[in-house]
Amino acid sequence: MDTIVIGGGNKLHGKVRISGAKNAAVAILPAALMSTGKISLSNLPDINDVRTLIAILENLGVAIRRRGRNAVELNPSRLRGYSPPYELVKKMRASYYLMGSLLARFGRAEVPIPGGCDLGPRPIDQHLKGFAALGVDIEIEHGLIKLAVAKMRGAHIYLDVVSVGATINLMLAAAAAEGRTVLENAAKEPEIVDVANFLNAMGASIKGAGTDVIRIDGVSQFGSAEHMVIPDRIEAGTYMMAAAATGGEIVVEDVIPKHLEAVTAKLREMGVTVDVEPERIWVKRTDHLLPSDIKTFPYPGFPTDLQPLSMALLTAAEGTSIITENVFDGRFRHVDELKRMGAQIKVEGRTAVVEGGQPLSAAPVAATDLRAGAALVVAGLMARGETVLSEAEHIDRGYEQFEEKLRGLGASIKRVRSRGGIMVRKPL
Repeated sequence: MDTIVIGGGNKLHGKVRISGAKNAAVAILPAALMSTGKISLSNLPDINDVRTLIAILENLGVAIRRRGRNAVELNPSRLRGYSPPYELVKKMRASYYLMGSLLARFGRAEVPIPGGCDLGPRPIDQHLKGFAALGVDIEIEHGLIKLAVAKMRGAHIYLDVVSVGATINLMLAAAAAEGRTVLENAAKEPEIVDVANFLNAMGASIKGAGTDVIRIDGVSQFGSAEHMVIPDRIEAGTYMMAAAATGGEIVVEDVIPKHLEAVTAKLREMGVTVDVEPERIWVKRTDHLLPSDIKTFPYPGFPTDLQPLSMALLTAAEGTSIITENVFDGRFRHVDELKRMGAQIKVEGRTAVVEGGQPLSAAPVAATDLRAGAALVVAGLMARGETVLSEAEHIDRGYEQFEEKLRGLGASIKRVRSRGGIMVRKPL
């Protein structure tokens, strides 16, 4: 079990380049299985979830060649199976995209119920409802989802709840269905647009991605394609909030500012200076932070993935802030860890009341999930003393070179790796 040691008190300064979007990459890699040609992907984030998916693809027979840290070439022409191994699938929730892509390729898929961060109940009923509408037979037994269909046929599908996962999964399957599929009440996230652009590059016919109605005309074959993954808006928001939390000044580079409008608006509301340029955002905090009310919503609302970061930040705001979590039931599990550091937070149902203005103090804390881990690192940067964060592997699932990038901004942070139960300090 790795730990991260964070020394508080340093203001972040400098520039940081944002990596490719995790939530796009983990859907694009499974989508590549639909092709019988060669696929070239660039700006892939070098994170554990991407490594896990690459291992799954290799297990299924995909020939993969690395082109540096952030680019791969894939040849799925000799795909040999439709049942990925449980040992890999259990590591990440996004492995459910294999259902849609394998259905598109083979008309069959046998995928173990996926794992990932524990954020409360996150059923896949909307995925299965949509597959059934396309004519897919579904069985669930012994933790395995078995899908089979002779020929998928387009359908009109209304999603009962806005779901990024269901929207993408159904888009993958419908791209190979005979006729037209219409997805209503679809999610609008930029990552969905990126996946649609990749599918279209392979030969799909998808229109309306980024709106709540997506129209898909099925095609019979998918060919070669080249694609560059969009920048990660959640990683960018993380560094923006870290700069505000430490009273620093940074520039996040290689971003799409429109994807961050909700974050930019909230930071300005808190009294943080934010200047936007075409592909970079400058963040500076000189005055006291102001309290704020934050409500998470699907895009273009404030992202749930940045809710834990915003909570850490608002512990420094003088006054009462209210955070309402409208997306995931289990996304306040970092609260107890922040309270170990002296944060004054009270949770009532989906609402957290943050009484800010008192400095945090260093304490041993544990990452409960990916974004909670990042939030606790930011809290450690704000705190007096040396904070030790355990279960740091959660962070590796979604942030590329997290400690290295923070050190490049002047943070005092290092990782202590565990090998066979022995803690091994990684040099700075």
